[in-house]
Amino acid sequence: MKYRKLANEELDRLDIEGFKTSEKFPVVLVLDNVRSLNNIGSIFRTADAFRIEKIYLCGITAKPPHRDIQKTALGATESVEWAYEENVFELLQKLKTEYKILAVEQTENAVLLSDFSPIKNTKYALVFGNEVKGIQQPAIDLCDNVLEIPQMGTKHSFNISVSVGILLWDLFTKTRS
Repeated sequence: MKYRKLANEELDRLDIEGFKTSEKFPVVLVLDNVRSLNNIGSIFRTADAFRIEKIYLCGITAKPPHRDIQKTALGATESVEWAYEENVFELLQKLKTEYKILAVEQTENAVLLSDFSPIKNTKYALVFGNEVKGIQQPAIDLCDNVLEIPQMGTKHSFNISVSVGILLWDLFTKTRS
């Protein structure tokens, strides 16, 4: 069997207008005090790939348009809906009425992602924190549950953009089966 690499035109992707009007994966991302502009751009690109509902940028998290965000987002800031909310605590209180809120963090009693079973037809808000300090404890206290990505190496965490990709893939595959 031979494998011919497909050209971009053969991938049958949505255009931006098609994306905006398409059905979304019922997930929003909450980025609290994310410092790296490259991480923010990568998260936008991953959010586009999974066609999520929205990204909330909170605290010191930078907002588009910005050259360094655009460099890794590759235009995804135009397709993925986003909003800036200065106060993550107020945002989480608002989201609680519509979403199950899941912090992605290492805490006591966190549920390993491999053991987590999402509830079908439930909307989720995934909260990710600062690259060094993680999610603020008062924000964790507002969450319905905490998920931890199992790790077996010597490092204490994944890059935040990698964590977003892992979580979205896991929820996507578990809710589509």
